[in-house]
Amino acid sequence: MLQMNPDKVCFIVLRARELQEEDLIENPEQDDDEDFDLAHEEAFDELDGHDPQEANPLHEELEGFIDAMSEDEQVELVALAWLGRGDYDKTEWGDALEAAADRSNQRTAEYLLGMPMVADYLEEGLDTFGLSCAEFDEARM
Repeated sequence: MLQMNPDKVCFIVLRARELQEEDLIENPEQDDDEDFDLAHEEAFDELDGHDPQEANPLHEELEGFIDAMSEDEQVELVALAWLGRGDYDKTEWGDALEAAADRSNQRTAEYLLGMPMVADYLEEGLDTFGLSCAEFDEARM
């Protein structure tokens, strides 16, 4: 069962969608030459050698928000994205959490924001638990 506040996930979804609108999160449909569906075992390693994102206040806000989350929340966030991406199903939630904890490092925000469809994945992950961002009110944050 998801332990973190779903409003935190919805805040990330909202901001990630704003970044997508500004083309600051890559859209996999824009570049057919790259494979954006990295296996989660390799994904953190793929961060090495990539240029950091251009400075953008919205990107920095979202990155700071994720970085400020507890380690347990960051682990859940990564596992939730993997769940929404289809790497795991709800019955494998414990396995997803364990894998995310094993791969946990100081680059969680960079990893998640490098996922082209992170907003969709997080929403799908929430939906797996019967949760939704439909009633999300940013004022509650």
